[in-house]
Amino acid sequence: MYARLLASAAALALAAGTAFAQQTDITIGMQLEPPNLDPTGGAAAAIDEVVYANLFEGLTRYQSDGSIAPALAESWEISEDGLVYTFTLRSGVTFHDGTTLTAEDVKFSLDRARAEDSTNAQKALFAGIADVAVVDDLTVQVALSSPNGGFLTNLAWGDAVIVAPESVEQAATAPVGTGPFRFTDWVQGDRVELERNPDYWGEAPALETATFKFISDPTAAFAAMMAGDIDAFPGYPAPETLVQFEADPRFQLLIGSTEGETILSTNNKSEALSDIRVRQALAHAINRQEIIDGAMFGYGTPIGTHFAPHHPDYVDLTGQSDHDPEKARALLAEAGYGDGLTLTLKLPPPSYARRGGEIIAAQLRAVGIETEISNLEWAQWLEQVFRGKDFDLTIVSHTEPMDINIYARPDYYFQYDNPDFQALMADLDVATDPGERSEILKTAQTVIADDYVNGYLFQLARTGVANAKIEGLWLNAPTQANDLSGVRWVE
Repeated sequence: MYARLLASAAALALAAGTAFAQQTDITIGMQLEPPNLDPTGGAAAAIDEVVYANLFEGLTRYQSDGSIAPALAESWEISEDGLVYTFTLRSGVTFHDGTTLTAEDVKFSLDRARAEDSTNAQKALFAGIADVAVVDDLTVQVALSSPNGGFLTNLAWGDAVIVAPESVEQAATAPVGTGPFRFTDWVQGDRVELERNPDYWGEAPALETATFKFISDPTAAFAAMMAGDIDAFPGYPAPETLVQFEADPRFQLLIGSTEGETILSTNNKSEALSDIRVRQALAHAINRQEIIDGAMFGYGTPIGTHFAPHHPDYVDLTGQSDHDPEKARALLAEAGYGDGLTLTLKLPPPSYARRGGEIIAAQLRAVGIETEISNLEWAQWLEQVFRGKDFDLTIVSHTEPMDINIYARPDYYFQYDNPDFQALMADLDVATDPGERSEILKTAQTVIADDYVNGYLFQLARTGVANAKIEGLWLNAPTQANDLSGVRWVE
């Protein structure tokens, strides 16, 4: 009997030890695998979803409520004319390779991002920087060519994280940052593994290790969650099964908002689509609610322009492109396409795109527009559509925060070139008065809606599911991130 009790006690101790180990590990599901791990050299949202606030940090950072907070810069001063920002860096910050963060690294990062040959996907964020000067090891001055009321927000983007010249060349495959976790392994096609950074300058995270597991198939994602192979799936790709998780006490739902304007992106230089009447016809052929219900199972908010409905400056312009198939057919006939039109529709992997694409194809067919659908992997989409501009239509969610300024870039992938809009964005850059900025943003939303630049579908909801014993995951997504710094297991 005594031996049996000892054996039972040992078994309990072993079980307790196993449970304890699990409480400091986490496996996060993601539908898309990042093409690389360098947020300063790639456009894919999946990059930031792994590295933002985990591996890499900027001078400032987004918090879960969308506010901007100090990060590697503990404080800053702004000159009276709004042209010079003097940043004081935190002392004692080291990169994961043991080198010390200094103002030279900040200068290197910002100069690299704004350089003529920069491959930064958001190079425009840094266009207003006239000079970056090192004052001392912990002080850096950034001079702007004109005041920019959004500059501190720009510095919070993943594209603005601070990297070191000694390790930047390996950032794509073995990133070295200053964050609370450090990179350990990337098994391409499967997962990225991180471990706690023992030398982190801030509060140590509760998690010891984190694994980002890539599961593109919605059915497989459901099975992995149910089996406990995945602890949390913040961007869960099968919203039709959320009701099953809601009824299961082992799980919690994470339903919130994102910055993701989901749009039927339109190549404005395509022969047919360069005609505004054809773009108008597309807009009136679309039934937004049918797409939200069919592709997202009711999760999503209709939009009529490229702006988040939860933003205080949002203008509801959905009525301007209401579902009106008869009007769509008349516009096509007026544009010379009364006998029909065929367009390419290239779809990336997310379920909102693949499922939404089938629904939109049927809606367009009803007004005389046929679509040739191509299902692309993420790397193919980036190469053909985003970089190559070889498409007529595509569906993608633009998850960057406050990104209406992309419409001021004529070489951006949907190739919209409107000098008046570009002048509006130039005015926004120098405006510091909140009221003035609000009016400019409202006007900007109206201009792109009037030009029917894209087909505006819905604001992507944050539909996630997690183990009920996990706390600290972001409910909303003010930027593209799975910030694990405050995540922990609770009993």
